[in-house]
Amino acid sequence: MFAAYASTTDADRPLDALVLGDRPDPEPADGWTTVTVRAASLNHHDLWSLRGVGLDASRLPMILGTDAAGVDTDGNDVVVHSVVSDPEWRGDETLDPKRSLLSERHPGTLAEQVAVPRRNLVPKPSALSFEDAACVPTAWLTAYRMLFTRARVVPGQTVLVQGAGGGVATALITLGAAAGARMWVTSRDPAKAERTTALGAERVFASGERLPERVDAVMETVGAATWKHSLRSVRPGGTVVTCGATSGHGAETELNRVFFLQLQIVGSTMGTRDELERLLAFLERTGIRPVVDRTVALRDVREGLSAMEQGDVFGKVVVTL
Repeated sequence: MFAAYASTTDADRPLDALVLGDRPDPEPADGWTTVTVRAASLNHHDLWSLRGVGLDASRLPMILGTDAAGVDTDGNDVVVHSVVSDPEWRGDETLDPKRSLLSERHPGTLAEQVAVPRRNLVPKPSALSFEDAACVPTAWLTAYRMLFTRARVVPGQTVLVQGAGGGVATALITLGAAAGARMWVTSRDPAKAERTTALGAERVFASGERLPERVDAVMETVGAATWKHSLRSVRPGGTVVTCGATSGHGAETELNRVFFLQLQIVGSTMGTRDELERLLAFLERTGIRPVVDRTVALRDVREGLSAMEQGDVFGKVVVTL
C-alpha cells in the first residue's frame, strides 16, 4: 500500500527523512482491525517524529500520522482514536504509562490502510465529512480536554488562548465560543489574530500585550515565549492549562506568583475515547466544524508538512486518499 513514512530521522531537516512509497499492508493482531483511510490530518507530532523526537532508530521505518477517518472491515464509517493503551489498562487511557500514539510504536494513519485496536474505533456522525472528522482526534480532542476536562470552563468565563493559528488554537477558540465562553487570543501575526474573530474570538491582542483584565483560564501551547505572560494574565485562583511547548520548555516558573495567587497549573495530553465521542456529538449538534487551511493528496503530503514547519497554516492540513 502507498504511505508516507520516516525512513530515518533528521533533527535539522525533518523533511529530508520523509519517504513516499509502498509499505506492507497491515496485519492486525488479535483484538485489532483494519481501517481503509479516507482522510487524515497532519500534526506537529509528524514533524517531531521526522526529527527523531519520540521515535528512535529501532522502530524505523515508521508510517507517520495520528489522525484518520475511514471505513472499517464491516463497512462502517469510523473515526480512529489514536491513543493506544495497554490491553489490560482500565480507565483514562491518557494516564496509562504504557500508552502510545499511532506512529510511535504502531504504524500511523498516513497510508491507504491502518491497523488499530477495535476499541479505538468511534462511529463517525453522518453530518461530518471524512475530512472534518479526520481533524478531530488529536488537535480538537486536545483542545476539548484542555477546556472542559482540565480547566472546567463554563459559559461566561473569559479564556485566553496563546497563539492564534495552529490546529489546537483554532479548535480552542471555536469550541470555547460555542460553549459560551469569552475567548481572547494573542498572536505575533496580526493577520492570523484578526481571522480568529470569525471563529468566535471576542478580543485579539499582540503577544505579550497587557490585558484589560485578568482571565479565568489560559490555554497554553507555546511554552517559553508566552509562559510569563500566561502567569501574569490569569486571575488569582485561576487556571493555566499547558499541553505543549512549541517555543521551548525552559520557562521561568515564578513560584512566588503561583503560590501567592493560588494559581492552578494543569498539564493536559490528548484525550480519552469517551471524550472523543462527546466531542464528535458536540460538533454534530452545534454545527461547528474544524478550520481547514488546505487539503492535499497523500502524494503531496510534503507540501502540507513544509507549510506546517514554516508556520504558514491557519487551522488544519487535511490529507485525502
